[in-house]
Amino acid sequence: MYDISTRKRALALVAQGRSLNSVSRETGISRAAIRSWQDRLEPRTRMAPPDPGPPADECAYAYLLGLYLGDGCISGHPRGGYFLRVACADAWPGLIEQCREAIGKVRPGVSVYVVRKQGCVAVTSYSRSWPVLFPQHGRGKKHERPVALEPWQQAIVDAHPWEFIRGLIHSDGCRITNWTTRMVGGERKRYEYPRYFFSNKSDDIRKLFTDTLDTVGVEWTTLARGSDPFNISIARKASVALMDAHVGPKY
Repeated sequence: MYDISTRKRALALVAQGRSLNSVSRETGISRAAIRSWQDRLEPRTRMAPPDPGPPADECAYAYLLGLYLGDGCISGHPRGGYFLRVACADAWPGLIEQCREAIGKVRPGVSVYVVRKQGCVAVTSYSRSWPVLFPQHGRGKKHERPVALEPWQQAIVDAHPWEFIRGLIHSDGCRITNWTTRMVGGERKRYEYPRYFFSNKSDDIRKLFTDTLDTVGVEWTTLARGSDPFNISIARKASVALMDAHVGPKY
């Protein structure tokens, strides 16, 4: 359906770091078609990713792993190599900067840049090694396939649990203020209290989050959205205090 020049133009846009969605909107070509062209190129051009060795900064890696599991993805470059992208809302400039810093600490020397989109940015970096550093990479959405940590990743999370929790909260979590009313002396009074939420469709990713909360002594509960238990709530005063000390709100 498409001539060679059309295919080359679409793949060139992807090679610039553009998402399949944005290229599809600009060219009118379906995401499925663009992906199939990439797949045809990859077997001929892509080499096995080199082993980069352990992350240069394990603390930064634990944080970046949390961001990746929440809002990150890895996609192939048509000529070889891979892009790591982490979506960050414009509302949190501090988070964007922390994400950039973490990538630079994990892989010193790689370029890190921001691709702006409506209401958010994609913090992006190119390296042939990203699939090795994030072996959870795979086809399809994370909640539609198994997600498990490799032993070496679990060892890093065990050593830096709060950084991992902070990355997950900064990607798919938030700190909010809830309120309720109580009758006191015949008068209804309003009370406010802080609460943390983490929401993710993947059962495996939610379990990674709650297992790590258990190791640091944070109590949590599951709140169902309809029949789906997508939300993890942290509301007990002592646990919120721990989260405030080590995580805090996004900024």
